[in-house]
Amino acid sequence: MVLQAEEGLITPSVRVLVATAVPAERDAVAGAFPGAGAGESALPGTVRVVHAAAGFDLLAAGVGPALAAASTATALTAAALAGRPYGLVVSAGIGGGFQPGAPLGSLVVADAITAADLGAETADGFLPVTELGFGTVTHRPPESLVRVACGATGARAGTVLTVSTVTGTAARAAALRNRHPGALAEGMEGFGVAEAAAAHGVPVLEVRAVSNPVGPRDRAAWRIGDALTALTEGFGKLAPALESWNPHDH
Repeated sequence: MVLQAEEGLITPSVRVLVATAVPAERDAVAGAFPGAGAGESALPGTVRVVHAAAGFDLLAAGVGPALAAASTATALTAAALAGRPYGLVVSAGIGGGFQPGAPLGSLVVADAITAADLGAETADGFLPVTELGFGTVTHRPPESLVRVACGATGARAGTVLTVSTVTGTAARAAALRNRHPGALAEGMEGFGVAEAAAAHGVPVLEVRAVSNPVGPRDRAAWRIGDALTALTEGFGKLAPALESWNPHDH
């Protein structure tokens, strides 16, 4: 991805779609771009894309993997039909961090985006859908892109789990770590966004700012404001760093 200076801004040579769950996360990402929100496109249904500076479009895709996949696919299809396809999709937002590897307020970049609860419960334990003989449970962002993102932002790389039910007990947190020893964070949208991107042949990245520990729900321990600030700061560093990433490397 070659970025070019244009009127003081950095413009990517490919268009980037950033998909968050909720508007608060979208607005946190927008804070990294001067002039973000100056324009908006209404797509079919309830999908709205905010045009940020520097060639980044921002989408509040909805909560959960299904709605995130549907909204992201709508945006990707509309862009392709308009002759202006996206060259990269980034799933972004706040999420839980597995302690101590992902402390509160830190950033995690996914080197694997894994659906943690897509499969079947059996007498012998959980079986991912792949062991049932079909489907996929993991998408892997381009290694070169993960290196660039981590180098620019100081984020740690690891597996980011996508769950349909947020973890709320120590037992489930331990079970997830046992099944996914490389897991650093969990969210609810990454795998859905990645499925939509894969269907369009577009590379994907996931960036999570840690707002709470994965485990027992303790609202007093949540640091949502700090995580949203980290998301803004992270994208402020990530956007210009993409200059060094070549999409053909993936």
